[in-house]
Amino acid sequence: MRITGISTHVVGTPWRNLTYVQVHTDEGLTGVGETRMLGHTDALIGYLREAEANHVAGSDPFAVEDLVRRMKYGDYGRAGEIVMSGIACVEMACWDIKGKALGVPVWQLLGGRADVSDNRVKAYANGWYTVERTPEAFHKAARAVVERGYRALKLDPFGTGSFELDHAESLRSLSLVEAVRDAIGPEAELLLEMHGRFSPATAIRLARELEPFAPSWLEEPVPPENLKALAKVAERTSLPIATGERIHDRIEFRELFESQAADIIQPDVGHLGGIGETRKLAATAEAHYVLVAPHNVGGSVLTAASLQLAGCTPNFKILEHFNDFADADIKKVVRGAPQVVDGYFTLSDAPGLGVELDTEAAAEFPQQQARFDLWAEDWHKRDGQAGR
Repeated sequence: MRITGISTHVVGTPWRNLTYVQVHTDEGLTGVGETRMLGHTDALIGYLREAEANHVAGSDPFAVEDLVRRMKYGDYGRAGEIVMSGIACVEMACWDIKGKALGVPVWQLLGGRADVSDNRVKAYANGWYTVERTPEAFHKAARAVVERGYRALKLDPFGTGSFELDHAESLRSLSLVEAVRDAIGPEAELLLEMHGRFSPATAIRLARELEPFAPSWLEEPVPPENLKALAKVAERTSLPIATGERIHDRIEFRELFESQAADIIQPDVGHLGGIGETRKLAATAEAHYVLVAPHNVGGSVLTAASLQLAGCTPNFKILEHFNDFADADIKKVVRGAPQVVDGYFTLSDAPGLGVELDTEAAAEFPQQQARFDLWAEDWHKRDGQAGR
C-alpha cells in the first residue's frame, strides 16, 4: 500500500479554524487527521502542500515511524509548531489507515487497553463559560454543565490579567471560582486555567487564595518559556501544576521532567507530532510519576485520536472537550463523533480512529479570519470579536 496524496479541509468558526487532513492510498483506504492552529492555518496548509511532494506521496502508511522521522528531520530546519502540527495530521491519518486495514482500533495497535476493567475515559468540559463575567452568570452556566452529566470542568476566571492582578480583579476572579464550586458541589472536579498570565509572585498568591476551592490543578500559572519560574510556583503551592500544551516536541519536555515543576502534562496530540509521539512522551512521563491530560481544543477527529492514546496509557488522567458547548454544530462534520455520556467517553472498538470526515458537511463551515486574543476584554465569550 502506498500514499497517493493528501487533501485538506478547513472548518471555520469565529474563534478557531480546524484543519482536517485526509491521506489517500492506492488501495482505496483513506485516513483522517486534525489539528487546530491559532492564526497560522494558511501557513499549515502551505507546509502540507510542500510536505506532500517531498515526503508523503509514495510513502507506506504502515511505516509511521519512518514517515514522521523524514518529515521532522528531512528538511533540516528545526521543526516548530507548524511542522509538528502538519506531521500530527498526517501521522494520525496513517494510524487510521493501519487500523482500518487490520480491522482494529488504534489503541489496540499501541498495546491494548491499559485498564481492562473499564472502557471509559473521563472528560472535562471547557468553552462553557461564554457568559457575562459575573458570579450569577458563571454559577448558572456551571450548573448546566453538571446537569449535562459532566463531573469535571475548567475555567479561566482571570479576565485580562497579565503578570499582576490588582486587588479588585483578584476579588472578582475569586468570586467566580467560588460561584462555580458552589454550583458543581464538592465532588465534581474543578480545574483552573491561568493561560500563562502571571508572574511567579502573583501566581503563588492566587494559588494560596484558591486552595479553599480544592482545584484539581493549576494550569500554566506563568508564561511557558521559563521553567525555573514554573518550578518556583510549584515549590510554593500545594496545588498540582499542569502545563505543556505549548510544547511542540516531546524532547523539549525533558527539562520539565528534570525540574519536577509539573504534576500533569498536557501535550496536544495535534501539535506534538501525533499519536505515536505523544504515546512515547506519556511513557516518559510515567517514568517520572507524572499524569497525562491532553490539551484538546480541536474537533471530533482530534478527540478520537486523543482517546486512542487514553486507551493504552496507564497514567492518563482526563480529556478536555469543547464541542458540547463551543461551536457544538461542528460535531456534524465527523461521522461517529465521540460523545460524553454521564461525564465519560466510551472507548471505541471501531477500526482505526473510529470516525469519518463528512466533507460535504465540512463545506458548510468555510475558513474564517478566526480571532482569539486572551488579553482582550471578553475573550472568554469566544465570539471572534475580542480585540477588534
